Amino acid sequence: MYYIVKSQKSFDRAVTDLDAAVRRHQFGVLHVHDLGATLRSKGQAFAEECKVFEVCSPRHAAAVLATDLRLNTALPCRISVYTEGGETRIGMLEPEKLLALLADTPELTAVAREVGDATRRMIDEAR
Repeated sequence: MYYIVKSQKSFDRAVTDLDAAVRRHQFGVLHVHDLGATLRSKGQAFAEECKVFEVCSPRHAAAVLATDLRLNTALPCRISVYTEGGETRIGMLEPEKLLALLADTPELTAVAREVGDATRRMIDEAR
């Protein structure tokens, strides 16, 4: 269900490299949520770092929505860069497995596979 890799890079370098990899693969970065900073600003103790990238391929998103508009609740894709126990990690929920839980049609399976392949390549490049 998860695709997570460890990185030897610093958290900040992995964030920068993921941003570049997403753009190289012609996906857009819609927003980056800094969960660590948000939690700390709300008075919550959170020692780790965590940035969640909302990424989207308009072509793939349109295909998903044309098949079943309810799947808007599963969009956009999210890729996280975070620290855990002193290590930097980059990961996501695998689109193929996520969409298979929500709808099982050949059209969606093909789109999810394309998105999964692309996002795994982005993560591997940023690693």
